[in-house]
Amino acid sequence: MKQISSRFSMAVHILSMITLDPIYSTGDRIARSINSNPVVIRRIMAQLKKAGYIETKPGVAGASLRVSPERITLLDIFQAVDSVEGNQLFNFHKDTDPNCSVGMNIESVLLPQLSNAQKVMEHELASVTLAQIVEQIRNQANVK
Repeated sequence: MKQISSRFSMAVHILSMITLDPIYSTGDRIARSINSNPVVIRRIMAQLKKAGYIETKPGVAGASLRVSPERITLLDIFQAVDSVEGNQLFNFHKDTDPNCSVGMNIESVLLPQLSNAQKVMEHELASVTLAQIVEQIRNQANVK
């Protein structure tokens, strides 16, 4: 099964680091923590900034949250960095054979199930906040 882009998990990682230690949450430090290229991290941070979740200042190390971690859900983060075309997580193949009973009906038959799966995923992501994720990280790492 094809995976959803890792931008989402990277964005949660970035926001968690900023929540825990904003002064030292530079693009380079975050990139080392994630084991990714700093350019990739800066692009994701730009998406988070555009969505209004973080603030960065030229020439100043670190980043800060613009929204309380209690008010940022995993769904918010997902939507900020993994834009879904037409708000549909699942895509359909195009130009099916209109003379084939499967080709002319597959989308209308399958769409309700896929839409339901997306709603369930979105509901689950909306039920978890960044604050809850950070608290779990603190508990597992004994970070105060």
